Amino acid sequence: MKTLFFFLLVIQCSISLPVFSQGGGGVKNGDVAPNFTAKDQNGNAVSLSQFKGNKIVLYFYPKDFTPGCTAEACNLRDNYDSLTKAGYTILGVSTDDQLSHKDFKTKYNLPFDLVADVDTSINKEYGVWVEKERDGKKFWGTARTTFIINEKGVVVNKIDKVDPKQHAFQVLSFKPGE
Repeated sequence: MKTLFFFLLVIQCSISLPVFSQGGGGVKNGDVAPNFTAKDQNGNAVSLSQFKGNKIVLYFYPKDFTPGCTAEACNLRDNYDSLTKAGYTILGVSTDDQLSHKDFKTKYNLPFDLVADVDTSINKEYGVWVEKERDGKKFWGTARTTFIINEKGVVVNKIDKVDPKQHAFQVLSFKPGE
C-alpha cells in the first residue's frame, strides 16, 4: 500500500509540476502573440495590438545598464536602419521601471521604445519569466528571448539563444518559411 501511495504521489507531482513554473513553455512559433498594454519609457501606454500590420521584433532582456543588455540594445541601435528597412518595429521589454528605461534609452541613444513590465505579467505571459541560478542562489528573472512577430500578429520565429553582440544579425538572417 505504501508503494502504491508513493507511486501515485510521484505521478501527481509530475503532472502538477508545470503549474509551479512561472515561465512554462511560453509562446511558440505559430502562436498568436499575446496582446499587452504597458507603459513605455515616457509613461505612454503601448499595446502590441497597435502595431498590427507591422513586423515586430519583441525582445525581452533582463536589466537596463548591465553589460549583456547594453550590448544587445546597442547592437540593435547600430543596425536600426537595416532592421527598419527590413520592415521591423523594435520593442524592448524588461522588468525595469519607466525611469530606468528613460535613462537607459537616453544614455545609449536608443531609437526604439522600451516597455516597463514591472509586475512581470508580460514576461510570464510570454513564458520568459524563469527560475535562474547564480552563485548557488536561485531567483526568478527574465530569460533573454526575442520573438519575431509577423504582420498578422503571429510569432514566426522565437530566438532563445540570443547573442547580445550579434542580435540584429540573428533577426535579419531569419527568412520566413525556412
